[in-house]
Amino acid sequence: MNNFVRNTHKLNKHYIGRLYSQVVTPFEVKAEQGSCVNYDKLIEQFGSDPISEEQIRRLEAITGKKPHHLLRRGVFFSQRNFSDILDAHEKRNSKVPPFYLYTGRGPSSQSMHIGHLIPFIFTKWLQDTFDVPLVIQMTDDEKFLWKDLDQKTLRTMTVENIKDVIAVGFDPKKTFIFNNFDYMGHMYRTVSRIQKSITTSQVMGCLGLTNSSNIGKIAFTASQAAPCFPSSFPHIFRDEKLNSKIKCLIPCAIDQDPFFRITRDISNKLGFQKPCLIHSKFFPSLQGNNSKMSASDGMSSIFLTDTDKQVQSKINKSMSGGGATLEEHEKFGANLHADIPYQYMRFFMEDNDELERIGREYSSGRMRTMEVKKIAVELLLDIIKGHKQRREQITQQTIDDFMNTSQDKWK
Repeated sequence: MNNFVRNTHKLNKHYIGRLYSQVVTPFEVKAEQGSCVNYDKLIEQFGSDPISEEQIRRLEAITGKKPHHLLRRGVFFSQRNFSDILDAHEKRNSKVPPFYLYTGRGPSSQSMHIGHLIPFIFTKWLQDTFDVPLVIQMTDDEKFLWKDLDQKTLRTMTVENIKDVIAVGFDPKKTFIFNNFDYMGHMYRTVSRIQKSITTSQVMGCLGLTNSSNIGKIAFTASQAAPCFPSSFPHIFRDEKLNSKIKCLIPCAIDQDPFFRITRDISNKLGFQKPCLIHSKFFPSLQGNNSKMSASDGMSSIFLTDTDKQVQSKINKSMSGGGATLEEHEKFGANLHADIPYQYMRFFMEDNDELERIGREYSSGRMRTMEVKKIAVELLLDIIKGHKQRREQITQQTIDDFMNTSQDKWK
């Protein structure tokens, strides 16, 4: 990839994905009807790098763990300085974690949808594989600033979403969950340093804000950036002398990259390591691959609280890649890229041989659409059932333990 392509985002004032007939921002994802998001073009425009086969092989070699299926199948497909994380793991010592993980969730509904599980499932695998601390940010302030939601409603949504996050199965001894409204005082010194280092025009240009945007939206960029730096968590990283050496890895969907691109630009100036990122593709809407599943649109989403009947109904009505008629389907087969039930299998089905078998049979026309939808329903129902069972075991004490700021937990 040449330097011109790598620096495309620097030449475009609004480098947030509005090229190639698609819109990809932290707040909107949409391609033309009938088309899919072009991830190769996003890599070019955002200036990131594809995850290489060499990096995947190296990860397996230094950890002794088989790479997660989301990585092997290219669901996580893009990265910034991921090799630095592998370097840090190889050089680690027992006293200092080589890096920590940072991911998050913006609560905008009472329940997360199944697509929200993807970054958390992968983050859990990273935590288990590398044995490192994890911080999870609940951006309740972001949803207050961008959506018509009052703070009381957001508090309820935040608690419910925290339960969904905990139910993924993170290590409570190495995971810290916090919401911005309540934790801001702990990281405000770091936030204010970031605010002082970023200009209004940088934020407006990167996020597509205008002069009529409320000032909270501009300031929020620093709130999202602060967890990239260990100084935001003095109860975890108590030796300030080491803060300049500890790296941060952020697993996230690629639409969140603009926030961290700004952060990387100022990291060295503030005396910190540049955050490293690993980006996932979007979990598609029920209506098609041209947009992502959204918690704000009940018709596009399968929620973790949906009943068996609701899940079955939504999958049966979802976008199909099969032929319009049986004759056409048997002749031409299914378009796997357009078929939403099959795409959901790519995200959740761990058995690679079975996924490939279904893909071969369906794309050849030998397997019919309703057969594929039935398999997808069974797969999703099993995932949702397990999640509900784990969630029911979560008490207020469980939540308090994950959100505890005591240093004793991190000895």
